[in-house]
Amino acid sequence: MSGIAGIAGLIAAAVTPRSRHEEIDFGAAFELLDFLSRARVDGIALFTAAGEYPSLAADERARLLHLAVKRSRAPLFAGIGAATLDSSLSLACQACDAGAAAVLLPPPHFFRYEQEDIREFYLQFAAHAGSRLPVYIVDTPEFTTAIEPETLRDLLATGRFAGLADTLSEAACAVPELVAVLGGDAAALEARVREFTAWTRQFPPTVALKKALNLRGLKTGPFHVPLTAAKSLKLNEFGEWFQGWLVDVKKIAVHA
Repeated sequence: MSGIAGIAGLIAAAVTPRSRHEEIDFGAAFELLDFLSRARVDGIALFTAAGEYPSLAADERARLLHLAVKRSRAPLFAGIGAATLDSSLSLACQACDAGAAAVLLPPPHFFRYEQEDIREFYLQFAAHAGSRLPVYIVDTPEFTTAIEPETLRDLLATGRFAGLADTLSEAACAVPELVAVLGGDAAALEARVREFTAWTRQFPPTVALKKALNLRGLKTGPFHVPLTAAKSLKLNEFGEWFQGWLVDVKKIAVHA
């Protein structure tokens, strides 16, 4: 998809800390925002797949976003993924009212759709939402219908979308030092991210990411699914690996 405009810089895709009662842990969320802001990330994305947005109620999302915009020193990008067009439009209105820098729109989740259905979803969204905030298209084929290159080009050609959100990074949520690495050795950055991603893919989504944040002293709450005994042992292995890997990343960042 070369030649397609995206978000400038590296955007940290944040997890959504939860309490044991499955409610958003606002205190932990603020600590995470502070952690990422101190690292001078180029932006923070809330309610992406990393934030497990399908499990969050609309009113929870609105409240956290409203408070996060006031708290964060980095621009906030609001994920507005939902199962229906009307829900995404409502979330977009909330994001605008809260003062988000832009919104991130994936295809509707749960069902699988044809490309013509995806195209119409985005066109209808643009027609109803207007131009109050920049809208970035998010392609998440692991969780929603994949957006084919031709469909994406057609949508961007309308001029109604700001671009493709292709620089969202879950790794940057746990290791915002990657931003400093990005400013220096791009090849080193890519290699380190590949190593981290290879580990995270061995677990259910967000599990390794939350483990990494826990090891850095940040609360994330319980995993959404229980782990088998074998994966629990594997997660301990990941923790040991991560702490050594983090030391190396920090060394690269210092010299970037």
